[in-house]
Amino acid sequence: MPPSAAASPAPEPSSVVPEPSPVVPEPSPAVPAATPATAPGTSPAEPAVAAPTGIPGITAAPVTDLVDRFATRTDRMMASEIRALFAVASRPEVVSLAGGMPNLAALPLDTLAAEVAELIARDGQVALQYGSAQGVPLLREQITEVMAAEGIRAHADDVVVTVGSQMALDLVTRIFCDPGDIVLAEGPSYVGALGSFAAYQAQVVHVAMDDDGLIPAALTQALDQLAATGRRPKFLYTVPNFHNPAGVTLAVARRAEILELCRRHGVLVVEDNPYGLLGFDGQTYPALRSADPDNVIYLGSFSKTFASGLRVGWALASPAVRDKLVLAAESATLCPPTFNQMMVSRYLAAHDWRGQVKSFREVYRVRRDAMLSALSTYLPDGCRWTHPDGGFYVWLTVPEGVDTKAMLPRAVRARVAYASGTGFYADGLGSRQLRLSYCYPTPERITEGVRRLADVLNAELDVLHTFGTPKRAAARLVDGGARRGPQAPSPDTT
Repeated sequence: MPPSAAASPAPEPSSVVPEPSPVVPEPSPAVPAATPATAPGTSPAEPAVAAPTGIPGITAAPVTDLVDRFATRTDRMMASEIRALFAVASRPEVVSLAGGMPNLAALPLDTLAAEVAELIARDGQVALQYGSAQGVPLLREQITEVMAAEGIRAHADDVVVTVGSQMALDLVTRIFCDPGDIVLAEGPSYVGALGSFAAYQAQVVHVAMDDDGLIPAALTQALDQLAATGRRPKFLYTVPNFHNPAGVTLAVARRAEILELCRRHGVLVVEDNPYGLLGFDGQTYPALRSADPDNVIYLGSFSKTFASGLRVGWALASPAVRDKLVLAAESATLCPPTFNQMMVSRYLAAHDWRGQVKSFREVYRVRRDAMLSALSTYLPDGCRWTHPDGGFYVWLTVPEGVDTKAMLPRAVRARVAYASGTGFYADGLGSRQLRLSYCYPTPERITEGVRRLADVLNAELDVLHTFGTPKRAAARLVDGGARRGPQAPSPDTT
């Protein structure tokens, strides 16, 4: 499940006017929470001064006092590197290969506008009112029909509608994880999941993947090592189809083995599947839930197959888990927006949603092809990348010595953006990887973006060839700068 954009994207641009793209600011140094704020004109030794509130006899507490009152779990609540790409002002000259914004150009917007008007006119008293915390009953019935395409047999009573599948993931983590609990997740893993796990103070243990998805032998090793220390993971979190960010799909032959391993070790499986219907060859893989309904919680979403801005997702779980999810949802939102649910329900009932998904698949397939072709044409030797057969993403590994997080500001100056790999790991790995998204830009913009990225990579490799590894390069630059002054070359040169 990819991060939400701060603002709705503009319509897809022509080849002349590029689409708005986010810009990554240079990181600012973090300020420890315990450091007192220093007001202008005061010395650091002076205490913070409480501000007046406008109410006689009442003054506001200093900001530092409020920070001291935060719950311990807020220490691990941090903005993801991916969200930061959307949180800054857009610059249209930058080609963004970073975010996973769906391309909505294929939607019948005129028809949907008429549907909205009719929904308000005919059912506004219901659509604009509070609803059930579990979701609109008709939509839950329709969701079971959507899941049937992946072999899932389910009852509407076991579906809980949420504000996007991100909320479903957050609720699952809340009801299962105490501070210090273990969660298994693929390495790399969806950044939004890592944020939820961190917020609830769970410890993530990554399990390696290859081109066929999660590796059963690596999962066995992780489970055995944890069992040897007397620890059992609360669940395995997995994105089996067209993985975010890796772009790979879990081989069908591995699915039963992974389910058996988890059941043998008493580990729940959380299957996150927002891309499952977006296979470019039309193939739909059997959901893990279809093979083991008792031990798999399934998370789904309409964000990738209809409209991400409506924020309608769901969880399918056994009755005991479902009841806890409903209670948790009530405390979070009281109820998901009734209007949004009814809009999705009308869309599913009145439109050929399967045909719409087919058109989306073709749009993304063309963009995937443009991405793979450009990578083969422009990238330097030593790079390798995944070849997705669905979804939104390519996972790129660059030559040794290149740090994709450190390179990102230089890439933005060269007018191309990507998501650095470190954001997709909980343990600091991923410095040689990056995620490229092909879902939103036009094929022409994708090609140009990859060409610019190749220029940046070649410049980085030139520096490494001249000065060696980053540590040796830094030492040589310092030494060279002392001898030659301003003539010393800079590793930031692009």
